[in-house]
Amino acid sequence: MFMRFFTELRQAKVPVTLKEYLMLVEALDKAVIDRSVEDFYFLSRAALVKDEKNLDRFDQVFGRVFRGMEEMGDTIAGDIPAEWLKRMSDSFLTDEEKAQIEAMGGFEKFIEALQQRMREESQKGEGNGGSKPDGSSPFGANGYHPEGQRIGQDKGRHGRAVKVWDKREYKNLDDSVELGTRNIKVALRRLRKWVRDGSEDELDMDGTIRGTAEKGYLDIQVRPERRNKISVLLFLDIGGSMDSHIKVCEELFSAARTEFKNMEFYYFHNCLYESVWKDNRRRHAEKIPTWDVLHRFPKDYKVIFVGDATMSPYEITYPGGSVEHWNEEPGAVWLDRLTQTFEHVIWLNPTAQRHWEHTPSVEVMRQLVRDRMYPLTLDGLDKAMRELSR
Repeated sequence: MFMRFFTELRQAKVPVTLKEYLMLVEALDKAVIDRSVEDFYFLSRAALVKDEKNLDRFDQVFGRVFRGMEEMGDTIAGDIPAEWLKRMSDSFLTDEEKAQIEAMGGFEKFIEALQQRMREESQKGEGNGGSKPDGSSPFGANGYHPEGQRIGQDKGRHGRAVKVWDKREYKNLDDSVELGTRNIKVALRRLRKWVRDGSEDELDMDGTIRGTAEKGYLDIQVRPERRNKISVLLFLDIGGSMDSHIKVCEELFSAARTEFKNMEFYYFHNCLYESVWKDNRRRHAEKIPTWDVLHRFPKDYKVIFVGDATMSPYEITYPGGSVEHWNEEPGAVWLDRLTQTFEHVIWLNPTAQRHWEHTPSVEVMRQLVRDRMYPLTLDGLDKAMRELSR
């Protein structure tokens, strides 16, 4: 059962290694948990999942592998195929770890010792309802625990069990799912540089505790609140083919306003030209020269373009290419000026990446932003924030 758990996690593209798997087995062997199903779920999740984006996949595999089980004692003590572990060790164990195994008498001795210790630990748990003679263990068909879990059943016989893994509270963190405001914020938080600017104060808990202990009376201490020092310049493509991406762009804009306290934004249509605007209702009456934007902000601003880059290549590369007005200079010239002015520039494209190669203008735009175009997915946003953090 454990071997199936390990292999299915890898098939689900959860990057678990044999080293982490053996660490989980060792934790069970040393009885670091009460061996309840719930405790095993949280222990295995902590040991095997290294990135929160894989939490939903882990929950799905956990529910599928252990569905219908009434007791886990036999599974935990079950034999681990020595040949399988030996083959996997060649790929996942370091030379130092292999040397430690050889010092124990070889891989066979290591497996025998591991299985024997697991069987001994399992035998301690035999009883009316598991490891507790009064039947209060959360294991077994007759076991009871106030917060016990019964895998594969809608509820326990005592009516109080809840399958944590079936809640799948992290299902919107998967790379392949549609973005939402919550997980956009999670991705944007990679772009942070904390500073205490003194504009507001927050409670200094450690200082308060220390001062109170030293003085013998309540000594409340405060310190300047931490703020994200990163400054962002956001350019949003609006209208035309972008109408079908309004929802995700609204979510991105909302999340960015929350995460970046020092952020300026401007709208454009299809490609950057000699002017941008702040209010779409007055886009023709209140335009802002792009030259002013380039000279107004410091060079350390992080620039983010959001657009599908779907248009005629003529709109990017030729004077008069704009579909709305006569532009004396090509949009490519303005994009080049911007990338020369700001070092950190990325482009977020809400169109699925598999469709990019079918649109020539997307490839042109990718070249203009120095191949720093990313899909507007959680994984793409994560990579984009890492690029801006360099």
